[in-house]
Amino acid sequence: MKTTKTTRTFRTCALFLLVALRATSVHAQGPAPDYSGGFLKRSTMTGDWGGSRNEMAKKGVTFDFNLFQTEVGVVEGGTNSKAEYGGRGDFILKVDTGKAGLWPGGFLQIEGEVNYGSGANSNTGALIPVNTNQLFPVPGKIGSAAIPSVQFLQFLSPHFGVLVGKLYVTSADDNEFAHGKYGKGDTQFMNLAFNFNPATLFAAPYTPIGGGLVILPNKNPEAAIFNALVFSATGTASKAGFDNFEHDNLSVSLEGRVRTHFFGKTGHQDVGYLHSNREFSSLDQRLSLDPGTQLVEKKSGSWVVFYNFDQYLYEPSKGKGFGIFGRFAISDGNPNFLHHVYSLGFGGKGVGAKRPNDSYGFGGFYIDISNPTLTTPFGSRRFLRDETGGEAYYSLAVTPWAHLSPHLQVVRGARRQTLTVPPRNIDTAVVLGLRLGLTF
Repeated sequence: MKTTKTTRTFRTCALFLLVALRATSVHAQGPAPDYSGGFLKRSTMTGDWGGSRNEMAKKGVTFDFNLFQTEVGVVEGGTNSKAEYGGRGDFILKVDTGKAGLWPGGFLQIEGEVNYGSGANSNTGALIPVNTNQLFPVPGKIGSAAIPSVQFLQFLSPHFGVLVGKLYVTSADDNEFAHGKYGKGDTQFMNLAFNFNPATLFAAPYTPIGGGLVILPNKNPEAAIFNALVFSATGTASKAGFDNFEHDNLSVSLEGRVRTHFFGKTGHQDVGYLHSNREFSSLDQRLSLDPGTQLVEKKSGSWVVFYNFDQYLYEPSKGKGFGIFGRFAISDGNPNFLHHVYSLGFGGKGVGAKRPNDSYGFGGFYIDISNPTLTTPFGSRRFLRDETGGEAYYSLAVTPWAHLSPHLQVVRGARRQTLTVPPRNIDTAVVLGLRLGLTF
């Protein structure tokens, strides 16, 4: 695509003026982590590296490596009962330029990812993956490796910061009980419908190139954060994506998250709007017998409004207790076929004084599908149905750095029939999963 003067100007303004998705976590690194302690008590398997790891952390440099392994299989219904083993590893490097003695207010974050195996996502008949962890860094590509996130945030005042780089959208739509540490199905629920709102993925690639600014009304990102974002509407984790940042291939996002204190307990309210100006294939296609008319109908632009909340009902200490959560989204319905998305559930962190690092949750979701329609001279055909499902899990902290969690999911997928000849109906899938997360 030819780069015009308008495009170059738009790039420059957008990268300077708009917000990053992961600004909260980058800014709020907080006190330096402590890697010391005995093998079964410390926060990471490899510990303090002879004292150098804690020393680097005090100077604003942290390096963490995680490995997540899953065994997932359909035990009833679906399209295939084969159990699938897979895994994903990631490393995250963070640098606080102030603590490092360089200059104040700068934060660099780099993430790398690799996956292997498979995750049973194609065996259920569902559109929404039951194993979110296996999607990254490149969906559908086994053995992929990439650096999906390279971003730099510079605060110009205690209330205002500017960030540029390669971002990942799963860090948005955060939720205390239904997002996990990175929103990738690694520490809480496995099903994508609970990790973040799936309706937003239609107009937002996993790791687009973009940038922007973040506003902290009272200097504390944990209390309130507002952002507005521009990024490329297409892109993959395995490519830098600068060529995708064009004036007719952009998405804009506005999001605000506020901490609440209903019932004297911690909660959060999060609302956002996402719009893309790229061209999509329309859900309504008409096939004519006239020569020269077999073109795929297009539709320009797509939008979605999303909302989520979490609320502690019991909170004996900060970050511990149990509560409820919910998500909702409404989209244009065409071209975004995920027209309405709902999820509601219950989650907890800590089980008494003796199990402070355990977590658990259960919930259900419903997705109103705008059914793609093909109209031909011989009639019309609809391909999908609405999708519903539920999941329950318990994450057992074997040590602070090793978590083993069994999962049970029941999913009635949007696909009605298999693609085999002759086709057969796809029944509700019962899915069992086991996940082991290790922090090195």
